[in-house]
Amino acid sequence: MRAQDLGIDVGASAPAVTVHALDGKAVNLGNYIGKTPVLIEFWATWCPNCRELMPTLLDTEKKYGKRVKFIALAVAINQSPEKVRRWLAAHPLPHETLYDTDGKAAGAFDAPATSYVVVLDKSGKVVYTGLGGKQDLDAAIRKAL
Repeated sequence: MRAQDLGIDVGASAPAVTVHALDGKAVNLGNYIGKTPVLIEFWATWCPNCRELMPTLLDTEKKYGKRVKFIALAVAINQSPEKVRRWLAAHPLPHETLYDTDGKAAGAFDAPATSYVVVLDKSGKVVYTGLGGKQDLDAAIRKAL
């Protein structure tokens, strides 16, 4: 099955769900949706596909980071906010990292697994979904611009 056959439908409006910053403060993803293109990666410290995707993600962010909001959304499976903070202290990321405390975002986006990427255009429509360590994020972002 292709990644685009998994998760939220391409063309759907992105759900505005509440997740949390690593300090526990509530953050509504709706604050970002509909203002600028957004890339969300459902991510985990223990995920091998996420590690494989990281260089591509960072290169894409260098290229498009001024025009696209990048969010690492840490899933609440086998990792706590504290574990995520420790990992980020050793491996700093240039983009915002949020925590899906109760799995509401994973459910709302129908995330099938970690390393799941959703790209939204500036109107908040899903233009790309992908899964795994090898994704053409450059092409995905171009669909959103």
